[in-house]
Amino acid sequence: MLRRTLRHSPLLRYGGNRVKGMIDFDRIPRSALPALLQRMPKAELHIHIEGSLEPEMIFRLAQRNGVPLPYADVEALRRAYAFTDLQSFLDIYYAGASVLLKEEDFFDMAFAYLQKAAADHVVHAEIFFDPQTHTDRGVSIEAVIVGLSHAMRRAHAELGIGSALILCFLRHLSEEAAFAVLEQALPYRHHFVGVGLDSSERGHPPEKFARVFARCRELGLRVVAHAGEEGPPAYIETALDLLRVQRIDHGVRCVESPALVQRLARERMPLTVCPLSNVKLCVFESMAAHNLPALLAQGLCVTVNSDDPAYFGGYVNDNFRALFDAHPQLDARAAWQLAHNSFEASFADAAHKARWQGALDAVFVQAAAPGR
Repeated sequence: MLRRTLRHSPLLRYGGNRVKGMIDFDRIPRSALPALLQRMPKAELHIHIEGSLEPEMIFRLAQRNGVPLPYADVEALRRAYAFTDLQSFLDIYYAGASVLLKEEDFFDMAFAYLQKAAADHVVHAEIFFDPQTHTDRGVSIEAVIVGLSHAMRRAHAELGIGSALILCFLRHLSEEAAFAVLEQALPYRHHFVGVGLDSSERGHPPEKFARVFARCRELGLRVVAHAGEEGPPAYIETALDLLRVQRIDHGVRCVESPALVQRLARERMPLTVCPLSNVKLCVFESMAAHNLPALLAQGLCVTVNSDDPAYFGGYVNDNFRALFDAHPQLDARAAWQLAHNSFEASFADAAHKARWQGALDAVFVQAAAPGR
C-alpha cells in the first residue's frame, strides 16, 4: 500500500530538488523533529576516523601499547579541547593518533565509530583516514587499512551499516609525499574507493596536489577535497577546476562569491558541512550564525556530518540537533532534504541509493500520517 501511495503521489519541491512521495511536511510539527532527526536514515560523508578517538579509548590504547601521554587523565585531555583555529585542533589530533600502532588499534577505533553511527541510523559512512599520520611514525600502511577494513566488514555483518574508505593526503606535506603514500597503498586498492585532501588549509592551495589527483583519477579513484573552511572561495574553485573533485568538504566560505554559489547550485556539487566543527574551530561565532540553512535555501546540495566527533562535541545526530535547535526556520522538509542530499552525494551505487531513499520517504510518510 505504501509503495503504491508513493508511486502515484505528486511531486513536491524544496531547495531546487524534486521530492517523490506524498509527504505532507506541514503535518509534521516541529516538536516531532528531534525524534525524526534521530530515526531518519542518513549517510555520513565527512568523518575522519582518527577524529572519532574518544579520550577514554586514547588512554586505553596508550596503556595497551605503552605510549606515554602528556595528560594526567581523561578529564585533563578533555580540558585541552579548547581550540582557537584549525591548527590548534590538529596539534592535539596528531597527539591522540600517536596511540594507534597495531592493526587491532585501528579495528577498535573504527568499530567503535561504526557502532555510534549505526545507533544514529547512519546506513552508509564514507570514512576518511590519514595514512601519513601513521606511516610517518613507522606504522605499516597494511595495519592501518586492514584494521579499518576488518571493522567495516564486521559492522556490516553485525550492525547492517555500509561503509567505504577514502584515503586522505595531508596537505601540509609535499605532493611527493602524497605520491609516495599512494604507491604504498596501491596493493590495498580494493579496500578504498577514493582519495581526499585534508589537514591545514591555509597556505596549502589545492593546486599543490594537481598531479597526484590526476594520477588518482587515472586509477579510477573518486576524488574529494577540503576547501573553503578556512581557505578562501578561490580554493573551492581550484579544487573543482584543477583537481576535478566530485565533492567539496566544508565549502562554507563559498558565500563570499555569489557566482560560486550559483555554480555549486547549478552543478549540484555536494558540500559536506560539519556544523559543530565549524563552531568549535571558530569558523562561525555560534551555531545561530552558521550559514547552512542559507545554503540549503539556495538549492545547494549540502549535507550534515560530524568531522572529528570526539573533539568537536558530537556525532552526526548531535550535529543535526544543534543545527535545528539554533535555526527555527528549519523544518521537516529541510530534514528530509538534508538526508536525501547525503544519499545523492554518496559514492554508493544507484540500487543502494534508491533503497535508502525509499526508507527515508517511508519514515516521513509515517510521521505525516493522520492521527500522529
